[in-house]
Amino acid sequence: MAALTHTENPWTRKLVAAPNSRLRMVCFPHAGGSASYFRPLAIALSPDMETVAVQYPGRQERRAEAPLESVGQLADAAFEALRELPPRPFALFGHSLGALVAFEVARRFEAAAGPRPVRLFASAVCAPSVLRPPTAHLADDETLITELCALGGTSRARLSAAEIRALSLPAVRADYRAVERYRPEPGARVACPLTALVGTEDPIVSLRDALAWQTHTSAGGATRTFAGGHFYLDRQIQAVADTVTDALAPQLACS
Repeated sequence: MAALTHTENPWTRKLVAAPNSRLRMVCFPHAGGSASYFRPLAIALSPDMETVAVQYPGRQERRAEAPLESVGQLADAAFEALRELPPRPFALFGHSLGALVAFEVARRFEAAAGPRPVRLFASAVCAPSVLRPPTAHLADDETLITELCALGGTSRARLSAAEIRALSLPAVRADYRAVERYRPEPGARVACPLTALVGTEDPIVSLRDALAWQTHTSAGGATRTFAGGHFYLDRQIQAVADTVTDALAPQLACS
């Protein structure tokens, strides 16, 4: 399989070449995350799905760019970039911050003329209607690093070098600011089915928080739990891929 490849737009990365795929999965990373995080999932979903991941500014090859600090800004830019891709039926998968961005991108597609997502997968984040205390993005570097390590997204050893902190923390802080300041429009919901996914030991997202996602769709959906914490996906790739494939079975059968 081909490695991660750049598209013409800096906001999108094709993770696995799947020329005969029937459906496109678009993935949105967590706070501090990057497009390459989803490569294992992309491999598990191929060859039935082509997986494209959104690359936010301020990380990897876009590290020289200033990170954006709101879900709305991220959604606006991602939406415009995704409209440039060749037409194909598509679904959206977002993890943590990425689920909120994916939700807003879905709403933008549904408000515009043209194709709409066939399903939204919201992973490891409270439903938009569940308010979040805006505290972590205001913390000092050590407190922010402690928060990151507690969630399992990185290790303190990896962030021990000053140059690594200098490269990583601005994007992380901007992403936390985006999550913690996000407030949806009253009654915001999507018209596509929605699957919420959550780890059974997630320290910041309860099952009740995940179930609340169903109030944000007019098309119904489901909630699925997986053993693990906030980054349950790291160890549950095949189980998540099976869940995604099962949920998209009607589209895969007719596409």
